[in-house]
This record gives sequence, structure tokens and C-alpha cells, in this order.
Amino acid sequence: MPVHVSIHDVSPAFRSEVDRALDLCHARAVKPALLVVPNFHGRWPLLEYPDYCARLVELQRAGHEIYLHGYFHKSGMSSATPGDDGKPAGAARFFAQRVVSGGEAEMSDVTRAEAEKRLDDGEKTLRQAGLTIDGYVPPAWSMPAWLLEKLGARGYRFTEDHMHVYDPKRRQRRASLVLNFASRTPARLASSVAFCRLATPARAFFPARIALHPGDMNHALLRHEADRLLAWGRGDFVARGDQLIAS
Repeated sequence: MPVHVSIHDVSPAFRSEVDRALDLCHARAVKPALLVVPNFHGRWPLLEYPDYCARLVELQRAGHEIYLHGYFHKSGMSSATPGDDGKPAGAARFFAQRVVSGGEAEMSDVTRAEAEKRLDDGEKTLRQAGLTIDGYVPPAWSMPAWLLEKLGARGYRFTEDHMHVYDPKRRQRRASLVLNFASRTPARLASSVAFCRLATPARAFFPARIALHPGDMNHALLRHEADRLLAWGRGDFVARGDQLIAS
């Protein structure tokens, strides 16, 4: 089954970590998709770093896909009340913000109208940076069902969550294995490494995604495990996310 690689949280905030992840991938002849955050946590506006924008343009020209990855990559930046206009509330909000992320499931903390604005602003930012947008991935892979409809209406051909990859425009989806590491706590780090080692045989049945994060590059163990996954995927890498759906 095909394997696709991506680097999340691409931002001037993580310049050195992203470069280290790129080096790992390039050593295995992989060109990962780059998930770009237009203004990470509201403190790293991409357009204020023209040299970094130029670097991303260069990487896209070299064959790396560029995905819009939220806008702030942070929750708590909405003034709306949970439950208003599609904003997740209760157990759904708790799961998104406290279980699958450390308060970074941005699109599970906004109303439909706020989602539209962040999509508008994010698309505008990436285009002003000189980039073509190849897909959209919500932070923490967390998105309300209505977000798929919005992405489809905008013509997006690729997005993903924890369990599936999607072509929103054509309303297609496919189950997919995602392999990534969590480094917020020692327990999460150990359990994510164990999961990735145990789950790799599932590639016989599902297309796989290897998702690298900047924080992975700050741990020798996770750098080693990331390289192990890249070696494991050799021979089945695909250059575009939508090839996971079509294969």
C-alpha cells in the first residue's frame, strides 16, 4: 500500500526543526508535504519572514506539496460560545482540546463563520507568500463534519483526519493508517513509539501516512524512530496526498 510523508506545523517558529526533518526525509529520497501555519499561535505571521516564504517557494518548486494547516494552530482564540453556529461543545470539545491535542485543535474551537474567515485569511496569506495550495489539513486532525463541506465548496481535493483521507470536492474518502509521535509527556512519547512499532503491519491493508512534527526533532529517540519509519516505507512512497485516495 502507498505511504505518504508530511511535516506538520511548518512556520518560522520551527525553522531549525523543520530543516532537520527535511534532512531526514531527503536522506531517504522522500519529498514530504509541508503543512504551513500562516500565523503560528498568533505570534509568527508568515509574511513578516520573506526569507522563509522564499524558502517554501523553493521547496514547492522542488516537488514538495504545500498544505494550509489551520491559521493560528491554537484554540482559545474565538470569542464565540461553545455550541454557537457549529462550534463544538461538551465532550466533543474536551476530546479535541484535551485528549488529541494540547489546546491546538483550532477548527474544533470555531463557528462556521469563523472557519470561513480563517480559511479566507490562510489562503490569502499563502498565496501572498507565492505558494500554491495543494490541500488542507486541520490542526490536530480535528474537524467538525461541516468543515468537509466547506473544503469541498472551495475546491479542495485533499484533507485528512486521524482515520481517513478525503477528496472533499468529490466527496470521497478512504481509511488510512497514520503514524506519528507525541512528545508532550514521557508517557505519551513512549506510547506513541510503541503504537508506531505495533501498527506498521496494518500497511498491508490500508494506505499509510507518516506525520513528522517539529517537537520530534528535539528527541534523539524520536529522530531514530522517524528514520526507522522512513526506511520502512521505502519503495511505496507517493509524492501527493491524493494518491492515497486514488491508489
